[in-house]
This record gives sequence, structure tokens and C-alpha cells, in this order.
Amino acid sequence: MVSDGLWSIGELAAGAGVTVKTVRYYSDRGLLPEAARSSGGHRRYGPGALDRLLLIRSLRALDLPVPEVERVLDRDGVPAEVLADRLRDVGSRLAALRWQEAALRSLQECPDGERADRARLLGAVPAPPGTDALVRFWRRILPVGLSGRTVSLVLDSVVPQPPAEPSPARVLDFARLHALASGPFPGAACRSAQPLPEGAYRPDVLYEGLAEAYALAGAEERAGAEEQTGRTGRTGGALDCFVSAYAAAQGVRDTPDFRRGLVPVVDRGDSVLIRRYWKLAAGLFGPGEPVLGLLHHRLSAALRHEVDGHAV
Repeated sequence: MVSDGLWSIGELAAGAGVTVKTVRYYSDRGLLPEAARSSGGHRRYGPGALDRLLLIRSLRALDLPVPEVERVLDRDGVPAEVLADRLRDVGSRLAALRWQEAALRSLQECPDGERADRARLLGAVPAPPGTDALVRFWRRILPVGLSGRTVSLVLDSVVPQPPAEPSPARVLDFARLHALASGPFPGAACRSAQPLPEGAYRPDVLYEGLAEAYALAGAEERAGAEEQTGRTGRTGGALDCFVSAYAAAQGVRDTPDFRRGLVPVVDRGDSVLIRRYWKLAAGLFGPGEPVLGLLHHRLSAALRHEVDGHAV
């Protein structure tokens, strides 16, 4: 520090361990105000300039952008919302890096002849990945007339979140699911989404009833009480709840004739495209999360077995 108690730009830079160019940049941005100029026009900085410069350097080392550093200096402290924003940004970048690492390992493990195709598949998924393509897929499948609340509940149940700790296998499954959801959409898929024959029915009643049936089926499965489809034809009380959902949506009674007519309806909702979706998605749901597609398939098979067993 010079005799007048002020720092020259070179002394300040040396004290903070940065370049003169850096000090000049922060001065020009207004982050480091000058206290005076020498008789020769050189910049001079006050006694507190070194502490301020060290704070600026520390904030930049934490990767805070210069505008955010300005906000911190103006408030004479680090606002909690600034830290929260940076933590979210860092978390997003870490998620992207974890995803990219798993994707690269998947490519490394891939046979040479398949590597180019797999690279195109994995490269089509943004890092970190999102679920927009999967949500659009289901919005095209779900029947018209569902309330926003029911649509949200369905989407929460059928769209798996990208794995937080991705493995090469899970990254590959998610990329294949993303490709399926983003690809051509056969008209048959839309038709299969209409879960009841044409006519007036209450779709919200149907989907609320199906949610209850799937919950029962999942509970029976976890408790080991679910009977094997193809041997007894029943899946506990879940099957009755499953059928009742369709009957209530149409405002009719659950009868043997209704059950016979329901078999092709539920089969139509179990199309090749939907089965492919659930096959790829099954491993992406967390432990204990119900895979609704598998539960639907088992209940449909149980209904078919029951109807076949009662056929004359």
C-alpha cells in the first residue's frame, strides 16, 4: 500500500493473487470502485478494496456470474435465494454429468457394430433428461374429456422420472423409452386409448376406479396374496374393482354378459405400443412403485381367464 493509504492497481492485484487485467475489469464493471487517481492518472483504491476484491474472487470461484456478484456486493451479504439458485444449477449440471457418464459407459460396453446406432439413440436424449416426450405421448393416448386433475394423477403414475443415479442399463432403457414416445404415432394407438366402446361414458369415473383397482392389485401382489393368472383366473378383490370401474363409467351393472363384452375392450387398451412402453418403463420405476401397465395386463388376463372358464 502506498504512503497515502491507497492501493495501486498492481499492488491490489498482487495482494489478491489476480492479474491487473482482472482488477481493471472489475473496476470497469463498478464492482471495485476507485478511491482516487494519481497525478499521472493511475487508479488508486481505498483500504477496504483488498477485502472486497478477495470476496469477489471467492464468489467467482463458486461460479457465481458477475451480475449475481454485483447483487451480493450491493446487499453486503450473500442472499439465500442466490445460493438456492446456484445449488439448483450445480445439481442440474451434476445430473447431466452423471447421465453422460452412464451413457458413455453404455457405449463403451456396446459391441462395435452396434455403437453408432446406440450413440444416435443416447444422443437424442437431452442431459439431464426430462419427461416432456413421455408426457406428450400419454396426452395423445388419454381419452378426451378427462379432467385436468385426473390427467395429472394419471401422468404421475405412468411417467417414470429419469433415474437420479443412472446406470448404463437404465440410461439405455430410458433412451429407448424416449425414442418410442418421440417416434411415429400409429392411429391404432389412439384407438386403443379409448377404453370403452363409443358412446356416453364418464372417463373420470373410469380412471378413478382403475386407480383403486391397481392399488388393490399392487397391495395383493406385495402381500403375496395375488393368485397366479392362468391357474385360478382371479386376482383377489382387485378384479371385481377393475370390472366395476368400467361398469360404473358406463352406468351399467356388472354382469357375466358385461364381463364377456369387456374382454375385447381391455385387450384393446393393451396394444403392442402400450405393451412396448411398459416393458421399457418397468425398470425405471423406483422400488415399491407400482407399474400400472403390468397390473393392467394381469387384471386383463385374469378377466379373460374368468370369462373363458365360465364359457359354455
